[in-house]
Amino acid sequence: MIKVPLTVHGAELLKDELQRLKSVERPKVIEAIAEARSHGDLSENAEYDAAKERQAFVEGRIAELEAKLSNAQVINPAELDADGRIVFGTTVDLMELESEDNVTYQIVGDDEADIKLGKVSVNSPIARALIGKEAGDVAEVMAPGGIREYEVLDVHYR
Repeated sequence: MIKVPLTVHGAELLKDELQRLKSVERPKVIEAIAEARSHGDLSENAEYDAAKERQAFVEGRIAELEAKLSNAQVINPAELDADGRIVFGTTVDLMELESEDNVTYQIVGDDEADIKLGKVSVNSPIARALIGKEAGDVAEVMAPGGIREYEVLDVHYR
């Protein structure tokens, strides 16, 4: 079984979503199905069809989250000792060499990635280029617009 890397925060988010689906969404769907059934003929009942479709989505997502959490390898960046190297979970301060723009990214699992929040997937081109580097190193990233170079300014384990 393949382990899915998650940060502690990412695992908590998945657990919260799972809890919400089980305790809020599932009962709502069951109630909607019961309501739609009370309207009579199910063969031409759009409410019933919509509720059943929503039920399939909710149950599928519950199964997906349970599988991910059971295969999760939860990594706490604060407990890492990687001798200043960039590894999964680390937060990295970078300077894009051409524009001299500074950016900060945390390397996270696929389910946690959100570029707007500065979280990049461990499988993204930038994360793959950064893994193993340390402060002062330059990473070349193959971006859609060509190769971009980033200097690693600092590595944080938080």
